[in-house]
Amino acid sequence: MAFLHDIKELVRPYYLVNCILSISFLVLKTVSPLCMYLFPVGESQCELDMKQSEIMFFLLFVIVMRARKTGSVTMLAYLSTGFMYCKVASLILWFNADPRYGLVFLVLFVLQAILFPEPSYTGPEKVVYFNATSLEEELNRNKKVVWIVTFYTVWSPSCVNFASTFSKLSAEYTLDNLKFGKVDVGRFPELAKKYYINDTSFSRQLPTIIVFKNGEEYDRRPAIDSKGQLQKFIFNEDNVKVQLDFNNIYNDCKKNPIKEKKEKRVKSE
Repeated sequence: MAFLHDIKELVRPYYLVNCILSISFLVLKTVSPLCMYLFPVGESQCELDMKQSEIMFFLLFVIVMRARKTGSVTMLAYLSTGFMYCKVASLILWFNADPRYGLVFLVLFVLQAILFPEPSYTGPEKVVYFNATSLEEELNRNKKVVWIVTFYTVWSPSCVNFASTFSKLSAEYTLDNLKFGKVDVGRFPELAKKYYINDTSFSRQLPTIIVFKNGEEYDRRPAIDSKGQLQKFIFNEDNVKVQLDFNNIYNDCKKNPIKEKKEKRVKSE
């Protein structure tokens, strides 16, 4: 199902335009008769020269390593990771071949970023917004409920960028005993202090996701190691799902639903 969803997403202008820009130099430099009209006659008229080949191989290496580092596990995540590197490499190659072509490509690069930004989630969300006291009350009200809570601020670009991803995850994974919440630590700094989250403008802990089980913290990202050092974490959908083990948490919650309502009905009968 995920693969079919990714295939459907590829028809969006963002992916189509980026694919064209990313492979533009490679195609126009090697495919005849296009290469014969665009590039001057020479030994490497319709093939990559040594320098261009080296740039291509280095680009492939960077994309693979970057995708592994960010935890990309889907086709769309790999593409999103690779587009920027491919376009930057293509820009260098176009300028190297002819500065006029480089300027044209740069204009197209900028227009794509303005007119066709990466699609973001705009669907429903199932998120509870907590204040200074309601989070603790909810955690203690029913400890069978697993809570996944994002601590954020409205002025942090990382928090703003992650907001749509968290909304999408909430709509996809919410159950009666698996719920999602958010806390604005800019408004409620006492909660940031309680959960050891640095909420200053230089903080590398915004956003922070904490998983609560049995009313207590079970896991968090970015994590803090045994030496008290903050571990770097990239907040994309794939990384959050994998690192916080969303699928196993969801399956465990689904196998062990809350039975309070059923018990009440039996008593009343």
